[in-house]
Amino acid sequence: MLTTDRLIQLVISVFLIVGVYQFYFWCQRHHLAKPRELRLPLDDSIPFRPRWVWIYSFLYYPVIVLINLVVESPRHYLYVAISFMLLLGFQMAFFLLFPVATPAEWRTVTVRRGRSVRFLEFVQKFDARSNSFPSMHTSVATLTALHLVPFAGPWAFAFPVLIALSCLFTKQHYVVDLPAGALLGWGCFGLFQMIY
Repeated sequence: MLTTDRLIQLVISVFLIVGVYQFYFWCQRHHLAKPRELRLPLDDSIPFRPRWVWIYSFLYYPVIVLINLVVESPRHYLYVAISFMLLLGFQMAFFLLFPVATPAEWRTVTVRRGRSVRFLEFVQKFDARSNSFPSMHTSVATLTALHLVPFAGPWAFAFPVLIALSCLFTKQHYVVDLPAGALLGWGCFGLFQMIY
């Protein structure tokens, strides 16, 4: 593939990521039902580890953009982008029709306010407690990993595992949000395989 094609796709990818988050934030303000909680006893046994915010935020976006290096043609890129748009549509349906919010007390910091805690608080200024189920971080990471498997092999699955752990340790998600997100990402990849 031409270098100019890859550069154009990279620019489009950045715009898509920024644009998708506008839909995500819109869903936070337009629930069609009252947000509920899906808290399990297991959720309370998982410790708060704020340093995982760096994985949660800074591993997530670069790996998604890495897909640009493995697409084989502009047509392939288009269908990969469509798979992520399908995922967004399904996520929005859940966020609007079945809103789930994490407990408010999970955002009350009881540890020293170091750099990691301050950065997590910054992230949470934009990322409200709602839009929890299914985990969009996990669904996007799973879909990304599946697209990267031909390039990275089974190592690609380290990405959704690390992202899922970061979701738990930063208390951004319930345990139940993670398998639901992974299944949704896997399902969208299956749709991609059907149409590509």
